[in-house]
Amino acid sequence: MNAVVGRAGAVGDATSTGLVVRIFLAFAFTYFFSALLRAVTATLAPAFSAELGLRAADLGLLAGAYFLGFAAMQLPLGRALDRLGPRRVGVALLAVAVLGCVLFALAGSLPALIASRMLIGVGVSAALMAPLTLYRRLFTPSAQLRANSWMLMTGSLGMLASTLPVQFLLPLWGWRGLFWAVAGLLLLSMLVTLALVPRDSPPAGDAPSGGGYREVLAHPLFRRMAPLGFFLYGGMIALQSLWAGPWLTRVAGWSPGEAAQGLFFINLAMLFTFMAWGALMPRLVRRGLDAVLVMTWGVPLSLLLLALNVVLGAGAGAAHWALWCVATTCVSLSQPAVGQAFPAAQAGRALSAFNLAIFGGVFCVQWGIGLLVDVFAGWGLAAPRAFQGAFAVFWLTCALAYLAFLRAPRRATGIRADNGPPSA
Repeated sequence: MNAVVGRAGAVGDATSTGLVVRIFLAFAFTYFFSALLRAVTATLAPAFSAELGLRAADLGLLAGAYFLGFAAMQLPLGRALDRLGPRRVGVALLAVAVLGCVLFALAGSLPALIASRMLIGVGVSAALMAPLTLYRRLFTPSAQLRANSWMLMTGSLGMLASTLPVQFLLPLWGWRGLFWAVAGLLLLSMLVTLALVPRDSPPAGDAPSGGGYREVLAHPLFRRMAPLGFFLYGGMIALQSLWAGPWLTRVAGWSPGEAAQGLFFINLAMLFTFMAWGALMPRLVRRGLDAVLVMTWGVPLSLLLLALNVVLGAGAGAAHWALWCVATTCVSLSQPAVGQAFPAAQAGRALSAFNLAIFGGVFCVQWGIGLLVDVFAGWGLAAPRAFQGAFAVFWLTCALAYLAFLRAPRRATGIRADNGPPSA
């Protein structure tokens, strides 16, 4: 990850390694807490349900409010990243996340919790987009793939922290105390970003305004990736950040403590998978394998494992869902591939528009599964059957998205000639 483009201000591979490490660590520190906040509802779901009497649909809406706020910010965020720069935008939005955590800790009703969680989603909406935009300006294509995978690895570490560590701290601090602590750590991450990330400057060689969102949405690669990003990538995050926990407790019959251990195992598997993608993908690129080809062969395995878990029902535990999540990580390659398909001055908009598709999918899948569980339960189905029915509908949407991906025109991989030096 030490190849940096000279036109962005680095002075060469040997002397720029320290700059790359500083940038990565600063953004990774922030993204850790963003991922923790995203996934913590899966661990805290029993506490929320017990204290507030939430139904499945209420729980899905509470968890999904984060993603609704997150998704609502993506289009204005993309313009801001391209015009103002990743450092400035990221720090400003983190202040909103701090406020959201404080309000969540103080909230006394479901509407207040939903509103403050939506504010948290707004505040961390640049936690991944800001670094990916900067990486697009500075790094070579293969280094971008590596950095993207390692950022997602950091996110998996944050999701790990949202399981057993949160379960351990919950009796000591309560869920309100946990959100006070995260508010303080996000404030610290603002200071770390200001200290370690260089000041923003527009990417050289491109017009500052770049192209508009119409151009982004019309791009053939964007259109090909978007359905899988919405349903499969968004669905993977929806399961990690919410529905894996209720499945383990209400379908598999695990205790909340056992479910927290299961979530820890799922996120640990994801951490090592993203670490492996970061090491492997640059080598695959050098051998002519691109994200489209990897996803073409990888998604069928994901669909097969999802169908197996639905059929197994109570027999599908943490190991089964970990295998599905690991197989589904191939769709994460779509994000840097989309970024590489556009000039550097337009990267913020391209990445944010695709992120909107992903996290719009997270919100819809989280809430949709909750609504379907309640509908099937209302028809008289027991909880395990209701969950199986809801996840069967989810499988169908993923299968249709993959068919749309296969039927799309098979055009460029998204690698542009202006992405930096030829070697990573």
